Amino acid sequence: MILVTGASGNLGSATLAALRARAVVAAGGSRTPEVGMRRLDFDDRVSLDLAGVSTLVLISAGYAEDDRVVGRHAAVLDAAVRDGVGHVVYTSLTGTGDHLGFALAHRATEHLVRASGLPWTILRNGLYAELFGALLMWSDEGVESAFGDGALAAVAREDLADAATIVAADPARHSGRIYDLVGTPITAIQVADRLGVPHRTISLGEYRRRLLDETPGLLPFQPPMLASIATGVRHGFLDGTSPDLAGLLGRPARDPLATAVAVASAARPGASV
Repeated sequence: MILVTGASGNLGSATLAALRARAVVAAGGSRTPEVGMRRLDFDDRVSLDLAGVSTLVLISAGYAEDDRVVGRHAAVLDAAVRDGVGHVVYTSLTGTGDHLGFALAHRATEHLVRASGLPWTILRNGLYAELFGALLMWSDEGVESAFGDGALAAVAREDLADAATIVAADPARHSGRIYDLVGTPITAIQVADRLGVPHRTISLGEYRRRLLDETPGLLPFQPPMLASIATGVRHGFLDGTSPDLAGLLGRPARDPLATAVAVASAARPGASV
């Protein structure tokens, strides 16, 4: 059986749905499981149960400080070794993202995966096109961002779910492989053009101020994480491409610009829900 962690989240739920659409036997695991899911709380080591799992799709538990994220991943990998899991597929971060504020936890987990002794595949996922669209800020005049004219090799989340499904359904074929799953580079200016509005670049300092002073609900680690994405895009560190995604999918990737535009459009003030 294939088990997808984080199955209540966006990527995990999409991966589980894609597996089931292919009639692959798969189950989901979550800290807050829905009906039919297995309870998996990475912070509760003694409760982790991976019995009967042939392939574990480990969706990164990245919403915390690095030490906690790595500790969570170590716990589930220990359980995978103990319970005889046959293969681990880990959703990591694109290789061009090494400078990002959340890269360390991914690279540390990659080391843990390789050191586990289990067969493995690492999917170095690019940043979501959905995220790129969501990070554009609407103003009275149009949209604003700290991205400047920099580009992001963004990828639609659904493509990443499809890629994880293809690997998990036939893991032996992909054993020991690291795939860099990025899409076509897009810019904030292109998104604004599709929306029919101007784009205005704000400084990185102004962006950080807005994150700290005007964005309620952010956890302490999130403002520096988001600021690192902005400076990475702005200065051309996240626009590298790779053939891996289309190669795995066996088809062209979805248009990330259309995805980003749809998300930004939905956030437009006054847009119908």
